[in-house]
Amino acid sequence: MDSRDTAPDSWEQEDDVEAPTDELQSAFTGLNVNAKPFVPNINAPEFVPTFFQKGPPENTGSNGPETVASVENLETVAPVENGESEMNTEETWEQKDEPGDSEPGGGPFGDGGTAEDSLQEMEEEEEVPMPKVAPAPPDAPKKEHVNVVFIGHVDAGKSTIGGQIMYLTGMVDKRTLEKYEREAKEKNRETWYLSWALDTNQEERDKGKTVEVGRAYFETEKKHFTILDAPGHKSFVPNMIGGASQADLAVLVISARKGEFETGFEKGGQTREHAMLAKTAGVKHLIVLINKMDDPTVNWSLDRYEECKEKLVPFLKKVGFNPKKDIYFMPCSGLTGANLKEPADCCSWYTGLPFIPHLDSLPNLNRSSDGPVRLPIVDKYKDMGTVILGKLESGSISKAQQLVMMPNRHTVEVLSLLSDDVETDDAAPGENLKLRLKGIEEEEILPGFILCNAENLCHSGRTFDAQIVIIEHKSIICPGYNAVLHIHTCNEEVQITALICLVDKKTGEKSKTRPRFVKQDQVCIARLRTAGTICLETFKDFPQMGRFTLRDEGKTIAIGKVLKLVPEKD
Repeated sequence: MDSRDTAPDSWEQEDDVEAPTDELQSAFTGLNVNAKPFVPNINAPEFVPTFFQKGPPENTGSNGPETVASVENLETVAPVENGESEMNTEETWEQKDEPGDSEPGGGPFGDGGTAEDSLQEMEEEEEVPMPKVAPAPPDAPKKEHVNVVFIGHVDAGKSTIGGQIMYLTGMVDKRTLEKYEREAKEKNRETWYLSWALDTNQEERDKGKTVEVGRAYFETEKKHFTILDAPGHKSFVPNMIGGASQADLAVLVISARKGEFETGFEKGGQTREHAMLAKTAGVKHLIVLINKMDDPTVNWSLDRYEECKEKLVPFLKKVGFNPKKDIYFMPCSGLTGANLKEPADCCSWYTGLPFIPHLDSLPNLNRSSDGPVRLPIVDKYKDMGTVILGKLESGSISKAQQLVMMPNRHTVEVLSLLSDDVETDDAAPGENLKLRLKGIEEEEILPGFILCNAENLCHSGRTFDAQIVIIEHKSIICPGYNAVLHIHTCNEEVQITALICLVDKKTGEKSKTRPRFVKQDQVCIARLRTAGTICLETFKDFPQMGRFTLRDEGKTIAIGKVLKLVPEKD
């Protein structure tokens, strides 16, 4: 028997054994520790499975419904209507007119996106390649970081649009999508395959519903975008609020399909609630994507587009969006990718920029990096220490910096910093960060805690006065009423302990007497007390941490802003 087939008594005996290169088994019996590191050949031809080799896959256009065609018909697949996905986008942007006023601004505020997969989405899928973005030269200015939340009613197409954007910007390769497509076809879910780029856990894929807020990112010439794919289902609204609280910009996805738009927009549909929650979370700009325009019941009809728009604008206005400045409407098809990156031929009546160029053309956000450090924590886990996730709202953080975790006042040190899974030495406001911390255990942190600098601590407490607008409640609300408070990334039980005065909606005048109760559509100033200590700021000092919503029995009851923090009585 060959001595190489048996395990040696000690590995020292193996030191001088040369592994013969001509035998396959040699790979397993002798390990060449001096082997050269593997360097992938980036110019190698793309691997194509044998059953796809009949037709040249490069020419099949984008991954619209045509790609679901059977393998035999692969050579005859027509290019998808949004043209070759690899076209040189710079040319088309310059040729296009500026968004201008040719396309009337959107309605109040649109949202539609399911946030499904946890941050590990990009790491878990073994075949998802790392972003194909060339590393920027060290002296290049950092691209502006923009967080985009996709909101809207369940099944409006939020995850599919997110997956299509990932494909069109080269963050998910064709082979991975073909794999998803085959798997989706086996489950008779052909049209869901694009959403699988964002919905990575099995439950989300089986049911076609986003549960967690999915995360992904893509880059354009000028900006770096993080996609937050929020769940559309009403059971997961608390998750959606967490996603919206990190967003700078919301995309309300509306389904133009007959019956689907109406269901989402009616009372009880998520279109209304999501638009309102996004506004409360501090999202100023809303893009309303009217999706499924390629559906046979719509067929890129301008009349249907205008009908959806007419119904949305008055509502979005009521929520607080300015139709002229804050809202922008746009038709698209998430499944075929039409009007997402390239103008759609079948939609000649739309004269504005397609979705991705439009995002790129938006004015820069005003952010101050010299403010106090404020990083509300969205999630935490253990991985060679304590790792926290969150969006840096203000200030800047650098490696080895000493910070304080509020409200429990632990001093922590930043061991490493990842911005959208890329390691960095310092981070500016607006970036989504993963921080590895020293000096605190994972069990000692809860979502809603705030990381701040020792010189300027975040306020914490249990009692505060706030102005509240009662949006939807069947009966009256009196002192003693309990609800769930959502403020930045924190959820906490809260009780209205006293009603201070009513506020006139039109004039802003305050009533002289204390009301005994408030009801739907009234505005009041009330004192609230939370079950535990939470971190918060007044709306005047720090709007992002002074806005909140009150929810009860699965509905959003009220929205409000913190006016004053009340010190605890000893």
